[in-house]
Amino acid sequence: MKHQFSIIIFLFVFLLLQGCASTSTAPVANRGEVKESIATSTQRSAKPQVKAANKVSPKNKNGYHIVTKGDTLYSIAWRYSFDFKEVASWNQVKSPYTIYPGQLVRLKSTIRKKAVAIKKPAVTSKKIVPKVVAKQPLPKKTLKPIQKKSTVAAKKVSAKPVLSKGPVKWSWPAAGKLVKSNSPTSKKGIDISGNKGQRVKAAASGEVVYSGGGLLGYGKLIIIKHNETYLSAYAYNSKLLVKEGDKVKVGQAISEMGQDHTGRTVLHFEIRQNGKPINPTKYLPKKRA
Repeated sequence: MKHQFSIIIFLFVFLLLQGCASTSTAPVANRGEVKESIATSTQRSAKPQVKAANKVSPKNKNGYHIVTKGDTLYSIAWRYSFDFKEVASWNQVKSPYTIYPGQLVRLKSTIRKKAVAIKKPAVTSKKIVPKVVAKQPLPKKTLKPIQKKSTVAAKKVSAKPVLSKGPVKWSWPAAGKLVKSNSPTSKKGIDISGNKGQRVKAAASGEVVYSGGGLLGYGKLIIIKHNETYLSAYAYNSKLLVKEGDKVKVGQAISEMGQDHTGRTVLHFEIRQNGKPINPTKYLPKKRA
């Protein structure tokens, strides 16, 4: 009996030890530690979101240009490749096209064509009989006494010199070689290389309608109006020798040559026809003076 009892005790102890060996304790973590680990993993996995910068338009979103100091109606029209006469018409501005800083200049037409209904005459059943009017004798012509013309002719008052209405006679604005450039501004005209301080001449007679440095990409710029159709521009100057309102003759020195955005000493020259850039080489003489 003692032997059987000892065997039972041995088996009981053995089973007890086996149960303790197979039982493991679950890991314990504080709630604060769990939240902190989740937040850390979220921050690591989240990718930074970079918003693309909005491109700033040179004009107002509503189709207006805000006039700044130094702007003229001609320079605004030049900036957006419009005919100055169109811009003046859209804004009901008459010559000499005076504008003021802070003013909103419209850059599109607001006129809308309306359909006009043509009224047809009402149809009546009655016949219209023309009335017979008796002819009356014509009145006799009376001769007026001839007045002697005054020997003193009235003096004609001329305001300002009228721009040429005929074809514009062009000449080269500077001596030098034609060079190429990849800038958007240079593609609208031609670039002529030269020396710093070299004199730039008016390519044709006209009136200076802009002289300043307010147009982005042109540096110090001069715009000359030759008639109601043609304007010319001279950019990248180091010194301006004329001001707005000056009357210049073809070949007259108007500025001194400067450098472009790449550091080259060049003159950028443009011709605009009704606000649109055209190839100057088609208008300039083949032989340079």
